[in-house]
Amino acid sequence: MNQRLKTYLDAEIASLKSKGIFRMPRVLQTAAGPRVRMDGRDIIQLSSNNYLGLTTHPKVVAAAVRAVEEFGAGPGAVRTIAGTMSLHLELEKRLASFKHTDSALVFQSGFTANVGVVSTLMQEGDLIVSDELNHASIIDGCRLSKADRAVYRHLDYDHLRELLKAARRKSTGKILVVADGVFSMDGDVSDLKAILAACEEHDAIPMVDDAHGTGVMGRGGRGTVDHFGVGDRWDIQIGTMSKAFGVMGGYVCCARELMEFYAHRARPFLFSSSHPPAVVAACSAAVEVMETEPQWHERLWENTRFFKEGLKRLGFNTGGSVSPITPVIIGSGARAARFSDELFARGVFAQGIFFPMVAEEKSRVRTIVMATHTRKDLEEALGIFEEVGRQLGVI
Repeated sequence: MNQRLKTYLDAEIASLKSKGIFRMPRVLQTAAGPRVRMDGRDIIQLSSNNYLGLTTHPKVVAAAVRAVEEFGAGPGAVRTIAGTMSLHLELEKRLASFKHTDSALVFQSGFTANVGVVSTLMQEGDLIVSDELNHASIIDGCRLSKADRAVYRHLDYDHLRELLKAARRKSTGKILVVADGVFSMDGDVSDLKAILAACEEHDAIPMVDDAHGTGVMGRGGRGTVDHFGVGDRWDIQIGTMSKAFGVMGGYVCCARELMEFYAHRARPFLFSSSHPPAVVAACSAAVEVMETEPQWHERLWENTRFFKEGLKRLGFNTGGSVSPITPVIIGSGARAARFSDELFARGVFAQGIFFPMVAEEKSRVRTIVMATHTRKDLEEALGIFEEVGRQLGVI
């Protein structure tokens, strides 16, 4: 290795270790269910985005197996070169129907969907206005665009209107307002009615990243746009298939004209191979399960209410979460990392989250319940949280 590079890397890693936050990912040795085997231990999983448990749903798994047998292991190339498989078109049709939009276009991941949609649409002379706590993929999409950027204070819609009013006084270009539907670290939710009102007042385009909202919020898990009842006036919905759908991939749901524009211009769509058949078929099956088996959505919220109330009763600081994402705010990064380690030693995996993912003083362990957790799972986890919380002086 180049010596200058080695010196730099050694110093960076030593810094992480000195702060007590050097952690390599733990090894998952079973399917991503409510109880898993991880690093050789049997563990209650509280860090998975598999909200509805669909990654192991029999219909989803069977669809993946059939697709491999019929269509093979891979797609051959980029969709615009090798041809779009009928499986891709079926998935996009299902997504558009589920989200009540004209069209949908599938990307390789939620990250590439955000990067492609934002950077492709917004050009020099345009403006992107973004919530300050938006996901990194939105931020990177903004950085790749030639458009100007402005940031409004988290969930502060008066500030958003101020920025839009000032922008419209001096520009006739496109303005895109983009926010997470459900914020992945705090579990709080954007008020899409307030955002839409500001957009309509100042001729701006509303966009939501509903990665943590789809499958969770709205009727049957249709997302925050459905939850707030603004679907007929909302322009762009981004999402991922790697969370509540239990598989992987990203998508944009929008008007047909936007879909066709992205199919011809979005670089992640044009320059990277599409999903393998098994993934596409599993995603389609997951959408179907969401539409036909509402009990998973209902159970998710039953478990969420039980676990969230349990943490609060014990005296933990869970912030302003109103979703299945429930942070347990600890303080420093080193303390959050130790809290996570102590939980793991007792049989619960809840990942420590610290800078740069959140501010140092807001380091936490982040918990996410699943529809497939049993009441016994959650009661046992709460008991372990209480034990560790008292040991470390958090409660």
